[in-house]
This record gives sequence, C-alpha cells and structure tokens, in this order.
Amino acid sequence: MIAQVHAATLVGIEAVPIVVEMEVGGATPQFILVGLPDKAVEESRERVRSAMINCGIHFPNRKILCNLAPGDIRKEGPSLDLPIATAVMASVGAIPHESVKDTLILGELGLDGVLRPVDGALSVALMAAEKGFKRLIVPEANAPEAAVVTSLEVFGLKSLLDLVDLLGGFGLIEPYRFSEEERQGEPDYGVDYSDVKGQATVIRGLEIAAAGGHNLLMVGPPGSGKTMLARRFPTILPPLNLEEAVEVTRIHSAAGRMGDKRGLVWERPFRSPHHSASHAALVGGGKVPKPGEVSMGHKGVLFMDEMPEFDRAVLEALRQPLEDGVVTVSRVHSSLTFPADCILIGAMNPCPCGFKGLPEANCVSSPTTCGRYAGRISGPLLDRIDIHLHVPRVKPDELLGKPDGEPSANIRERVMRAREIQRGRLGATRLNGRMTPREIREMVPLDAACERFMKLTVNKMNISARVFDRILKVARTIADLSGSDQVTEKHLMEAVRLREQGTDG
Repeated sequence: MIAQVHAATLVGIEAVPIVVEMEVGGATPQFILVGLPDKAVEESRERVRSAMINCGIHFPNRKILCNLAPGDIRKEGPSLDLPIATAVMASVGAIPHESVKDTLILGELGLDGVLRPVDGALSVALMAAEKGFKRLIVPEANAPEAAVVTSLEVFGLKSLLDLVDLLGGFGLIEPYRFSEEERQGEPDYGVDYSDVKGQATVIRGLEIAAAGGHNLLMVGPPGSGKTMLARRFPTILPPLNLEEAVEVTRIHSAAGRMGDKRGLVWERPFRSPHHSASHAALVGGGKVPKPGEVSMGHKGVLFMDEMPEFDRAVLEALRQPLEDGVVTVSRVHSSLTFPADCILIGAMNPCPCGFKGLPEANCVSSPTTCGRYAGRISGPLLDRIDIHLHVPRVKPDELLGKPDGEPSANIRERVMRAREIQRGRLGATRLNGRMTPREIREMVPLDAACERFMKLTVNKMNISARVFDRILKVARTIADLSGSDQVTEKHLMEAVRLREQGTDG
C-alpha cells in the first residue's frame, strides 16, 4: 500500500504543497528518492534512517521508493525529513494511515531523532490554511510563528518520538496557542533622538520622511552624524501592527534570517548593507532566489551609508522597488516577486575627500573628481528620493553642551497622528510616498497662490514631472503633520527647501 503525507517546499517566500508518496516492497534493500530533490533532500535518506533506528523505530530493510510530487518543482532544503520519515512509518504500519489526513508536516531531523527548526514555517502555515488543512506539525522552535494562523491546529514537537505519540494516539500533546499578548511591549532599539546634539533641521526632515514614507538622502562631511541620525530613524516609526509583523516575519523566515528569534518579528527592520554588496545581495536573486536587503527592509528602513561607493548597477536596480514597493527577480524558468516596501535612507559625503564647503578644512578634490563622485548616483535614482538634506557639522557650543534633542517618543506620536490621517485618505496599507499621479491631483489641490509658487519653482529648479509630483507628496505630508486639510504655500515652501538642498549642500 502506498502511503501519502502532505508537506511543502519554498519557492521564493511562497510555500508550494508537496505530496510525499512512499512505497515499501521488494527484497533488495535500497532507498530511492525521485521528484527533483536537491542535494539536501537527497541526504534526508540517511538522516531518516539514522533517526528512526536511534529512536527504536523499525526501519524496513527492503526497497523503499519515495516520490515527491509534483515532479516538475525543485524541492530544496532539509524540511522534508520529517514528512519522509512519517511516510516510511505509515508504510510499515508504525502509525495509522488515517492519522495524517488533513495534516501537513514539516521539519528537519537530527541523527538522534531531534527536530530542528526550518525556514518558512509561517509561509507554510498560510498556505496550509488556504488549502484547507486542519493540522500543521512543525519543530517546537517553529510553532510560535506558525501558530499565527489561528485556523490551524499547530503542534510543535521536540523529536520523532513525539510525532509517533501524536499520530499514534499514545500521548497527549496540546497544540500551540498564539497570543498577541506575547509581544513584549514597545520595541527597545537602545537609541533615541534625545541623544543627538543639534541637527534640529535634519531631524525635522527625518520626521517628515517617517510620517509619509518618503525616501531621503543626507549629504554632509565626515563626522557630522549622518549614520547616528539614520540608526535612530526606526525609533520614530510606529510599532508594527499584526498584519505588518506577519509580512516581515514571513520574509525573514523564508530567507533563514530569524536567528534565535521565536514567534513574530515586532521590530521595524533596519538593514545596512556594506557598499561591497552584490546585485543579488541587495535586490535578491542567486541560484536559489532569496530576498535581498531591500526586501529584508520591508516595512522598515534600508540604510545605504557611503551611497556613491556602491556599484552603479546595484544602485540602478533600486529604481523599480523604490517606485513599486516590490522587486521582481527573473530566471529562465520562473519569475519571483518579493515585497520591498521600505524607506530608503542614503548618506554620502559632499565630495570624495569629504571636506567640500568646510571653512576649517581644505577640499583636495578637483571639480572634475567631485562631479564624477556625485554622478555615481544617477539622475533617475535621485528623482526617486523625495527629501535631500544637508547635514552640517555640529557647532562647538552644541558639541560641548548636553544633548537637548526631543525624545523619539514625542516625534513618533506626531508621526502616528499623521499616518492616521493618511489611512483615512489612502487606506490602511499606503502612505503619501506611494500616492499615484491621479491621487496627487485629487488629494493635493492647489489654490492660485500655490500654483504661482509651483510655476516659479519649476522654472527656477528645472525639475522633472516626477520631482514635481514628489514635492507635492512631501507637502501633503507636511500638511498632515500640522493637521491641515489643505496644502498651503507654506507647506510647499518647506517641501521645496527639503528638495533643493541637493548633493552640493
């Protein structure tokens, strides 16, 4: 009799259902695995054999044929160990066939039968619920994240023997219950804007970026505090809600970046890749496509320090995710789309030596070298960055005094109020930074004074249509922060100032 056990494999961050079919028969002892398994799946034969024997479970000394259906999908990783072992046990009568009905099983086995956590448990749970499964069995460490899907009974097991007890009805194992109260209050980032000396104008720009989801570029000499300011940016972002935490956790889990974290990720991601990062590392890809840094920063921040030092092709690859909030990785046989709705914060020096415009230091870079340095960030990419901030060095009297910056909690409250206004206007999932051209025309009407000001601005700054729209988006956010229904000339003037600082400080 052929035993069937339901499992899953990951394709990108999506879980795809797999059926493990097992037939035991024939006198020649061998274990044949078919159905496009990768090396890790092929090696499961030895892990399953050793785990069953070391747990005292009979392993058949006969021909074993295991098929992973459908046969045209590549199966990857060790997460099929447990369903393969379950199918073997069902084939030899160690567990009843009907015990795996409406059940999806996932897990990696150690040689001693201990279950190890696997990647993508949350994606598998979401898929299992969608396909109508009633029960999900995973390693104990994966239970907190999988149990977010409350329509499933999620069992977190420690070993193969626990599985025998559960499916054989020999022991009482309770399903894991998800509780949103497991969230440990507000995330503690360990930093705060109250630590910052001076830079009130820059912090104002960061507040506007946080409120409207606008991309931002900081330009300033070395030691002016660009990195310090950027690393405190998550402290003024609203806490993740449950839906956002599920999205973030799903990406991190599928990418194998959960580390020691159990359950949902409640902190806003802050990703800071090194400027030597490759195209695949930043936007995703590889032989087995995985999310890149821009997707790992979904619902959080992608900080690119020393932005001109990144490879130009890598920077240009950011244009689509900055515009659409997703990144598409195309391969010969498939095309995968990863979420990438993050706020980009870039930082750069005004010139290669960093001293351009400083009265106390001489710039040793020639005009040609300065132009080439600034030109590493293309015009189309700069167009997609709404706010350009000049970050000056802190003055001596500010540097010697005590920090008197506003606490992040106060700024975050204003940001949350502004985002609440945007939710009423755009829905729960989008901010001003994602408004479409049509929405801009409807939601940012300009009176006669505002139209005159914008005409003068267009003529003076020679801006593109995209930049024109982005100025209006930033002005709408400034108005929301002030509680104003109407965008006024004052709001537009501040939005233009935040744009025209540019890369030359």
